[in-house]
Amino acid sequence: MNVGNICTRDIVVCHRDTTALDAARLIRNHHVGDLVVIDDSNGKQTPVGIITDRDIVVSVVAKEVDPAAVFVSDMMSAPLVTAFDWEDLWQVIHRMRLHGMRRMPITNDADELVGIVTFDDLVAAMSVVLTELAQVSGREKTLEEMSRK
Repeated sequence: MNVGNICTRDIVVCHRDTTALDAARLIRNHHVGDLVVIDDSNGKQTPVGIITDRDIVVSVVAKEVDPAAVFVSDMMSAPLVTAFDWEDLWQVIHRMRLHGMRRMPITNDADELVGIVTFDDLVAAMSVVLTELAQVSGREKTLEEMSRK
């Protein structure tokens, strides 16, 4: 299974010059935990960073800094590690583990933002696989019993 099959395609984005206050409002209004920071060029959205609600708390709130005076570019995680939509889940999980990431933007071959995959998305996908695997033994027994009648 590739990551493009399970990623969230409805992504909330912002730009480098977005203030921490506006970023916090976007996070709140869209009920998300992160924003993908993009550059718009030639009509495509290219991801350049990511900012989380925790980044805002740690970099702005805890330091008692005016959120209207801090920009996303000052807080975002960069350089950004991304995955292609055609990549296998195991490759993406491995990369997320290596980089200590819980969220990873997904791009197409033209480096355009197409989605985001989160730790929760991966757990949900893996639970489906494990549920199917757990049913193998039960199905085998049922088929064997039916063939002996």
